[in-house]
Amino acid sequence: MSGGIRTSVKGYTKVKRGDLAMDTTHENTERDNASETTFINSQSSNAPQLAAAADCIDKKPANEDSPSNPPRDGLNSNVRVSSVSVPSTRQIEGEILQPFNLKSFRIDELKTATRNFRIDPTVNGVRMRRVFKGWIDENSLTATVPGTGMAIAVSYVLFKHEMPLQSRNEWLTEVNRVRQLHNQNLVRLIGYCLEDDCRLLVYEFMAKGSLDNHLFLRGYFEPLSWNVRMKIALGSAKGLAFLHGDDANILYRDFKACNILLHSAYNAKLYNFCVSKDGSASYRNHVSTDVMATHGYAAPEYIATGDCTAKCDVYSFGVVLLEMLTGRRAVDKNRPSEEQNLVEWARRYLASKRKVVLIFDDRLEGQYSVGVALGAANLASQCLSIEPRCRPNMDEVVKALEKLQG
Repeated sequence: MSGGIRTSVKGYTKVKRGDLAMDTTHENTERDNASETTFINSQSSNAPQLAAAADCIDKKPANEDSPSNPPRDGLNSNVRVSSVSVPSTRQIEGEILQPFNLKSFRIDELKTATRNFRIDPTVNGVRMRRVFKGWIDENSLTATVPGTGMAIAVSYVLFKHEMPLQSRNEWLTEVNRVRQLHNQNLVRLIGYCLEDDCRLLVYEFMAKGSLDNHLFLRGYFEPLSWNVRMKIALGSAKGLAFLHGDDANILYRDFKACNILLHSAYNAKLYNFCVSKDGSASYRNHVSTDVMATHGYAAPEYIATGDCTAKCDVYSFGVVLLEMLTGRRAVDKNRPSEEQNLVEWARRYLASKRKVVLIFDDRLEGQYSVGVALGAANLASQCLSIEPRCRPNMDEVVKALEKLQG
């Protein structure tokens, strides 16, 4: 899978996109996160401890990518999102007050929960070296004995020796905003860690992993059926439609299969969406920044100008839908040159009702009706229109997919 660089609009966070991918779900256990209303002093120093944590995070065992340990990246969710609203992060006399209703974890707590940031081959595959599986008590949210309590995924975000106070405040503001996004098709954030210059996010864990793995790691995963693929497409479309809506006003900007995470019942949730500007109509509809999308998923106008709109996300969704229909990666260098770019290869078939079925994943044979198959292919074609104005919005995509459900 090709990687990309994810950079916040304000330029204070850079993360290799290939390093992070998570998975969560949404079940019916409700709780409010207990949180301590403590102050985090920007001048505190704990360099040896943090350096040790960084060493653990960067360490890769020899057998991480072995055939006996298939790559599975994922977060599992077993807690319903609290409906409590979250006040904004506040700054008082050079100190930072943590967001309410989010657990502020200490680095030593997360080291205990994750067995000293131990690499788990069931979570960390070839592209998953900075997500660590851990366990916490469901009520107190304190570290527990491995294998007991609630499974979590700890995402390593940034380690930097110099972090201005303003950047720390901005990062906490982003964390706080993610916490306020309540939707069953978005990953649930449990807490965070910000000690000196170490930033980690704590999410619910979901063992099914990413859509990317299920589609492309043949031999490790059973092929997804047609009905399951349409269910995943609908769930991810609903998540993207929510982000584009008035309650969030957020552009994803790097939508792709590895950022769609699956519950045990194959309910889809989105992870790793960018929250780095205030939600506003102007932000939702148009924002100019560096291109953050991964090669093969990015809309042509986004690549050409760096200007991102909601229709760029729609294009990326079309690429993922095409991946689900064909079982092929957006970019695959192992194929003949004329087939390496999925969209370019598929366009000639999408234009023909007689030829379009030729591009479908052969593992799906006999699982769909011609009418439903043509409907899905037509939707993908609309999302992939060269002209942005010809693409549907995500609410329209959701309605179209609802009609295609088995």
